Amino acid sequence: MTHPTLTPTPITRLSPETFDAGVPGLADLLTDTVAGGSSLGFVAPFGREEAAAWWRAQRPAVADGTLDIWVAESLAGITGTISLAHPQKANGRHRAEIVKLLVHRTARGQGLGRTLLTTAEQFAARSGFRLLLLDTETAGPADHLYRRTGWTPYGTVPSYAADPGGELRDCTFFYKEVG
Repeated sequence: MTHPTLTPTPITRLSPETFDAGVPGLADLLTDTVAGGSSLGFVAPFGREEAAAWWRAQRPAVADGTLDIWVAESLAGITGTISLAHPQKANGRHRAEIVKLLVHRTARGQGLGRTLLTTAEQFAARSGFRLLLLDTETAGPADHLYRRTGWTPYGTVPSYAADPGGELRDCTFFYKEVG
């Protein structure tokens, strides 16, 4: 029998109509990722209700088309997500930002992060974006993923953000030209 997280995982883009149904699974994923020590803007203690509230606060951006969210689902539920934030400034309409690439701890090491990243990059290019930006904790697993997939680091800020335990971590900023 195949483990649920090892089964090929379909990636779907949440629409304004399907977003609310995805919030519980996204909250579970975010809670797991923070519990695993990932620096995502949240500090411990961080529970499922707080995670669900954060995701629900993203609904207006999903509804107005300024935030695209993809999820990877398996028999175990939502195992990964990535979001693409559209610019608000007129002089930045050619660029977008990758935000909240999350992979459940039980699904890591299977290429899901790379698949989610490729999905968002390809969508961005098809949508006319030419430049993508993101930031991540320096020397963490995501940092290594971005370097392996052609992202260019353009700066590191020391003690940029606290991890869930409150320890300050360096952050590296990346860009990638896509369209």
